[in-house]
Amino acid sequence: MSRLTVHTLDSAPADSRPFVERAIASNGFLPNLIGVLAGAPLALETYLTVSGINARASLSLAEREVVQITAATIHGCEFCVAGHSAIALKKAGFDKAGVIALQRGEPLGDPKLDAVAAFARAVIAHRGAVPDAALREFEGAGYGEQQALEVVLGISLATLCNFANSLAQNSVNPELDAYRPAVLQA
Repeated sequence: MSRLTVHTLDSAPADSRPFVERAIASNGFLPNLIGVLAGAPLALETYLTVSGINARASLSLAEREVVQITAATIHGCEFCVAGHSAIALKKAGFDKAGVIALQRGEPLGDPKLDAVAAFARAVIAHRGAVPDAALREFEGAGYGEQQALEVVLGISLATLCNFANSLAQNSVNPELDAYRPAVLQA
């Protein structure tokens, strides 16, 4: 049970309805995050706009999902961990063991993806002021300044949805329940 209103298409403010309709069409259901953000049309528009921008990053979908799952895990957002675990499994080519490793903050065994996860953890832990060694390790895995800033972009997106879910105390939609850490790791 959310402590903030989880809007439906009918209850959402008029300015949020086009975004809610898009989310339903895209997902086949209305994620509770979108229902909550609908209560603040600009927050919902920002989330969807930044999501679209993040999708155009030079980082691959798999790399972007590493950032999202890493951030959601650190921020304690079970909703986002579940949602991005579903994307990682269904669209980004991860296997179940890889997603579980991400959920646990463990290495994936892929040097590039492990470098993205480590760098995302460092960015969050140091609020962007990562040690030189962390940036060098990221660059040593084949990434440059553009990708470093795109990790920050992904974390900014994650922070918006992680914190909104935490504020709302959103429950995980039934459609995402199978991807929650407690269920996926069972």
